[in-house]
Amino acid sequence: MPARLFLSSGDLMADRRFEFARDLQSKGDLAAAADLLMQAIELAPNFTSAWFTLADIREQLGEHDAAISAFRQAQASDPGDRRGAGLRLMRLGAEPLTGMPQAYVQTLFDQYASRFESSLVDDLGYRGPALLFKAVLAVRSAARKPAFFKRAIDLGCGTGLAASAFAREVDHFIGVDLSPRMVERARATGLYAELEVADMLQGLRARREASADLILAADAMVYVADIAPVLAEAARVLVPGGGLIAFTTETHDGEDVRLGRGLRYAHAAAYVRATVEGCGLQLSRLEELSARNEDHAPVPGLVVVAAKT
Repeated sequence: MPARLFLSSGDLMADRRFEFARDLQSKGDLAAAADLLMQAIELAPNFTSAWFTLADIREQLGEHDAAISAFRQAQASDPGDRRGAGLRLMRLGAEPLTGMPQAYVQTLFDQYASRFESSLVDDLGYRGPALLFKAVLAVRSAARKPAFFKRAIDLGCGTGLAASAFAREVDHFIGVDLSPRMVERARATGLYAELEVADMLQGLRARREASADLILAADAMVYVADIAPVLAEAARVLVPGGGLIAFTTETHDGEDVRLGRGLRYAHAAAYVRATVEGCGLQLSRLEELSARNEDHAPVPGLVVVAAKT
């Protein structure tokens, strides 16, 4: 993933102390780095990056309460929470599990756009689109229907990896992504007839009822805590009698939804199954398959296909 977003304090001396602190942190001298960050914060009390980095160091040092306090300061100093301090508070058990701030997701992928494909495919062995393609083909074959779709919506389209996998089977592709820079790269592929900068739910709400034959969400549901609203809108937008939604998500052996170490949501299989059916969709396929690696090991995941009957 990209380097952490740096938000300048506007004070040159504070920014320099932050840079020195980051250098010390990278060398493992956490106590000295924390001291320098406190100096930077004294000069610039609303220095978001300093508060966030200090919180990270406090957590590494096992100073749980101090980490929570610093993450709260980081969150308060940047109302959009572009650094994701609220997510870290959830991970520490200081806040209930909720959705991700849009500003955080947009900032993350705007930073990531220039090297998204090389990092995801080459470094993390990303295989989400291929898994979805295989699953959709299997569902269509079992239903004795052709795997061709007039209109498809690619939610969280990124740079167009999912559209590339399905390009020969889709006549009209619509891409939706919260990151303007990702959308720029998707546009350059020439795979999409339409592209929109929006989150997944907004993108679906803008579409007419029964207007899509296929909806894809490859490695996108991991940024959504409660997938029910997205699935409910998908059910509205899909054509009846076999319109499909296919998505990947990360999973775990427990119940409901968790926020993982990588700040991505993991959805239990039972939760996914119940949510799909509760939104008026028929579950066609649910497989335990990993769409990517992390630390050189497959991340537990699900490949899901559901139909509008």
